[in-house]
Amino acid sequence: MNRLRELRLGHKERQIDLSVGVEIDTQDISRYERGVTMPGLKRLIRFADYYNVSIDYLVGRSDER
Repeated sequence: MNRLRELRLGHKERQIDLSVGVEIDTQDISRYERGVTMPGLKRLIRFADYYNVSIDYLVGRSDER
């Protein structure tokens, strides 16, 4: 999930900052960013709400935030 990493870095956040903000384990965020695993729908919603973007943007289906 390249966009998740791009959003996090664009907000000058560390993985731990995002982890606390969305109440998800830091190791899970690392796995998502490296493409080892993909988040489920509930987690995608958390990330999208946290960064105020659409899920389609987050998963790369749209360039419109």
